Amino acid sequence: MDEFVYDAIKPHAIMVEFLFQGHINPFANLAIGLASKGCTVTYVQTEFIHNQMSQANQNPGFLFSSACGSGLDIRHKTISDGFPLDFDRDLNFDEFFGSIVRDFPARVDELVGRIVETERGRDTSPFLVADAYYTWPPEVAAKYNLVYVSFWPSPAERLSVGYHLALLEEKGTPITYGMYLIFASTYRFIGECHALFALKPNNVPVDNMLDNYKDHIEEITEVVKSKTLGDTIKCSSPRDAPFCPEILIETIMKAHLQSTCTNLAPVSSLIPEVDCLEWLSSKPPCSVLFIAFGSIAPVKKNVIREIAHGLASSGANFVWVLRPDMVIKEENDDVLPPGFQKEIVGRGLIVPWCDQRKVLANPAVGGFLTHCGWSSILESMWFGVPMLCYPVLADQPNNRNMVVCDWKIGMNLCDEQEISRREVEEKIKSLMRSGTEVRMEMKKVKELVHNALAQDGSSHANMNRFLRDLKEKICMMGK
Repeated sequence: MDEFVYDAIKPHAIMVEFLFQGHINPFANLAIGLASKGCTVTYVQTEFIHNQMSQANQNPGFLFSSACGSGLDIRHKTISDGFPLDFDRDLNFDEFFGSIVRDFPARVDELVGRIVETERGRDTSPFLVADAYYTWPPEVAAKYNLVYVSFWPSPAERLSVGYHLALLEEKGTPITYGMYLIFASTYRFIGECHALFALKPNNVPVDNMLDNYKDHIEEITEVVKSKTLGDTIKCSSPRDAPFCPEILIETIMKAHLQSTCTNLAPVSSLIPEVDCLEWLSSKPPCSVLFIAFGSIAPVKKNVIREIAHGLASSGANFVWVLRPDMVIKEENDDVLPPGFQKEIVGRGLIVPWCDQRKVLANPAVGGFLTHCGWSSILESMWFGVPMLCYPVLADQPNNRNMVVCDWKIGMNLCDEQEISRREVEEKIKSLMRSGTEVRMEMKKVKELVHNALAQDGSSHANMNRFLRDLKEKICMMGK
């Protein structure tokens, strides 16, 4: 098709945000990435998430205020999740998430219909962008004849496993609880499946908290199985839309790191942040271990205590994010061991939440004890901070395998089945006092990531290719 025709298309992304912090951050940054390439963006989030974000940041304004102030065309819409703002979604999670699966799609359908109708006759071409963990977008996109872009916030390997579930089952791997159980089980390499990486044994116990949500997970799994794996999907008519969403390739997903060093970054934290920078400024370079286990991962009390004892004995400086809801609720009393706070005075800072990117960017930070969430790994690579790995659930065990075994930019916190304070102390000392090989490899990886995100790097090239394919699809579906 003629280049002039492509250039005349101005895509309008209708972006529907998912419900959790680890999904929101890259999705919000993708919105900035698309707007920076000339797209109009309508960013949709639930009223509850918007309210929580406003309270956490003491700012009732728009999370993209800085970006819009720089001239980007990002608009904001809120939608009810079906519950009042004071409803406890954590305490009543089954009821809440069941409604999201069952009732939320109709509300989104109505909102998308209104936006499409409003845009009719204008010079923009709407398309739908939603998190792949939603199961409704293909049908909504097909109803309004929209191209659907499915945003995958996890590693590409996890998508490959989901796509090849039938092959895994054929080879004897249990999939009772969908793809999550696969990641909590012992991996084995399937030689016939070239799209899969060599899957390694998982030697860290994983809380199978997701068993309670078997039905939801299996529905997501079925949607993943229905998708065609690839960089982008070429579908020739609107009837293909429910089964052929555009899949954002991994290098495009990494673009969410582009805003970490700009003034365009969205204010997207759901939890009030404590400023650690003044405390960090008092510490020598590379002397502080940063400890954080993400926004939802649960950790047992005995694990917290073993880490605390190991920290106390290691002598290392540290910043530790201990969320109020992190420890399993029935064990929520006296999380830290007696006397720990006194023992670490002057060299330890414990906070309920902080801006992880700002902490990792600080020169005082020399290591990162992480649960191996994918966003945390990407941010650690961007800032060049080597990792101590303690995965908790879902894809995290295999993320750890990539960090430790494949890329060699981190170490296991514990090599045994059970965590012990002695091993925690030894691993912290090993990383913070030496860790020469890991630091050298991380330096190489950091350079690769920065090169990929440079103006002439592969990430920009892939984003440009994606937008060209998107415009081609919009033209085809408009016929």
